[in-house]
Amino acid sequence: MTAVPTTVPAELEGRIVTPGDSRYRLLRSTYTTVARPAAVLLPETPEQVAAALRYARDRGLPVAVRSGGHGLSGRSSNNGGVVIDLSALNRIEVLDQRARRVRVEAGARWAQVAETLSGYGLAISSGDHGNVGVGGLATAGGVGWLVRRYGLTIDNIRAVDVVLADGTLMHADAEHEPDLFWAVRGAGAGVGIVVAFEIEALELSNVGYAQIVVETDRQGRTLTQWAEVMAEAPRELSSAVMLMPYGKSLAMSITAVVAAESARRVRPVVAPLLELGVKLLDQRSQLAPYPALVPTAHLHPNTGQQPSVTTNGLLTMSGGNARAIMEVANDRRQPLVQLRSMGGAVNDVAPEATAYPHRHQDTLVIASTFPPGDGASLDAAWRPLAGRVDGAYLNFESRPGRRAFDRVYPGATGERVRQLWQRYDPDGVFQPQLNEMGRAATS
Repeated sequence: MTAVPTTVPAELEGRIVTPGDSRYRLLRSTYTTVARPAAVLLPETPEQVAAALRYARDRGLPVAVRSGGHGLSGRSSNNGGVVIDLSALNRIEVLDQRARRVRVEAGARWAQVAETLSGYGLAISSGDHGNVGVGGLATAGGVGWLVRRYGLTIDNIRAVDVVLADGTLMHADAEHEPDLFWAVRGAGAGVGIVVAFEIEALELSNVGYAQIVVETDRQGRTLTQWAEVMAEAPRELSSAVMLMPYGKSLAMSITAVVAAESARRVRPVVAPLLELGVKLLDQRSQLAPYPALVPTAHLHPNTGQQPSVTTNGLLTMSGGNARAIMEVANDRRQPLVQLRSMGGAVNDVAPEATAYPHRHQDTLVIASTFPPGDGASLDAAWRPLAGRVDGAYLNFESRPGRRAFDRVYPGATGERVRQLWQRYDPDGVFQPQLNEMGRAATS
């Protein structure tokens, strides 16, 4: 482990946690990875974030940036470098309730955001776990419980404050620094440290919540039916699916969320899902406050407690794709396969409008292996889908690199991302491997 010099800049006094500190054990790792950084820095203001960057760069130490530490790749920590932990930048402010404009700092957790906004009758669709940090999700996408009604989290960002690699603080929106604003929404990890977001929320207090379990066939007909139901459903309905062993077959556990305030509205929207599959195994539904989906009970330290390897792909469901998904789920290596409904408001946005270009698919497929499974076993299980997916989502990919980059940022989007990463971070402070790719592509 690299030793950290004892000289501490005045701005960071008391904000540097090293291995001898009692706080280090709860700050060193991510949810998926046990790490051993030389120091974890805890800035509370954008100016202190800039000081933290200077501290790392002056010492030649690699930098990892953490908003929540729930990222599957484990990149929000490192071994021997500096982690800039944004957890103290966690303020949440309603700027204009009538316009539903809120300001959220990057270190807040989505459970805290939901709890605060509920007092104003507002909500932001923001992933599916309350412990996820705002910054990591809101710079990559944001496939939340209200995704078909609200779109991705990035689709509702109206302005950002970013600390660049040289310590400059910049405000970006559609009119000011539009290139930076474009990159932040989908590829923000490579341009700087976003310290705050202005987001347009949704006026919503309660949601319909249903848990449905059906037995599914092995040929994929049930998955095709699910996609057909979702395609015909009103946008208030979003759903997530988990495929699980059930005797000699598989069960499909469906979590359905309806962005509606009335139970009378929820029942007819959810009803077609009860007709799916070989047979209905279980069902329950209720009307609940939105924060119940991402509750404060989710909040916990991240200590490497869930090692895993994950990959994903976006596709438009068809009979062939559904069969391929079932083949992955039935693989002898037993990967965990999950699906998220897409479409709706997500696909209203033009592919070139943000650095997230995937605006025609209707399904996100995610597969994970857990120890003793590894990346090789996941790749082998994923093979039936590898040639069928036509995009990927950064936050459900454990292994960043050229292959992942080309799936997440295909074609012209990838070229623009590379150029902007090189412009705003020419030394590759935030994404060293991918910035090398950018330099190679543009030289």
